[in-house]
Parts: sequence; structure tokens; C-alpha cells
Amino acid sequence: MVRSDARENRARILEAARDALDEDGTTSMNQIAQRAGVGAGTLYRNFPTREALVLAVYRHEVDRLVDSVPRLLTELPPVDALRTWTLDLVEAMRRKHGLGDALTPSAHLSITEQTYGPVVGAISDLLDAGERTGSIRGDVDPGDFLQLTGALWRAPATPVDRAPRLLELILDGLAAPSRH
Repeated sequence: MVRSDARENRARILEAARDALDEDGTTSMNQIAQRAGVGAGTLYRNFPTREALVLAVYRHEVDRLVDSVPRLLTELPPVDALRTWTLDLVEAMRRKHGLGDALTPSAHLSITEQTYGPVVGAISDLLDAGERTGSIRGDVDPGDFLQLTGALWRAPATPVDRAPRLLELILDGLAAPSRH
């Protein structure tokens, strides 16, 4: 069993690494350790290589996204939950592109393969909830939705973030036909 202080150190390292790598993809491991308030030994004990740290940051972001679905579905109608979740995914994927620069091509492929299933599963849960309420068409494939959202995180965020407007176009296409 991992001690609570070790879990807290790991969480601080992941948060510090995410923030630091968002700002500058070339941030050193020592700078990340300083930012997390831990020694270099603690950092390297948890993440022996820079690539291991980057992969853990990415996995942590995906886990956070996937784990947020049940909460969103209890707090919001399914279409609003899907909108909120997708915009959060867009931000995470924009950050991921910065993280991806720190990975070898094989590591990038591996993490994409590891996280595709959970992300598609989360999308399925959101779409299924919408189908049950009659707000989302029943023929929407979660993989298709994920591919469509790829355009959102590739859209520049400045000077105007077009992702929310583009997402509304996608959501309009998912709407269940009105019943007469």
C-alpha cells in the first residue's frame, strides 16, 4: 500500500509537470521537481525518465476526463454534459499536443492506443444517456464523434476560440429528430 505522503508527492509532481509542460515543453525534470516542492530523488523514484513522467501526465488527464462523466451526467442534462465534457477534452488535447513533443513516436502511439478505449467508452456513456432521454440520435458512433472533435482541438484558440461554435454544429447534427 502506498503511503499518503507518497501519493500526495506523486499528485503534486503530476500537477506541476502538467502546468510546466503546458507553459514550456522543454522544462527540465529538476525544474518540475522544484515546482512540485519535492527533491529530485523523489521525482526520479516516481518517474525514472522524462518520457515516463509525460506518459503519466497524459494518463492522469485521460483518467480525470473519463472519471468526470458520471458526475456530469448527474449534474447536467446529457447534451449539456456532452458539451461540457467535450470542451474539457478539447483543452486536454490541446495540452496533449505540447506533451506529445516530449515523446518518441512509439511512446506516442502506445499512449494513444491505451487511452482510446476509455475515451470512447466515456463518449458512449454520454451518448447513451442522451439517447435514453431522446435528446441524442441513437445511431451516433462514439468513434465518429471522437474523430469529429479532432477538428475542435486543432482549431486555433486565438484570437477567437472557434471550438465552442464548431461543437454546437456537431451537437446540432447529433440531435434526435423531434417527435410529431
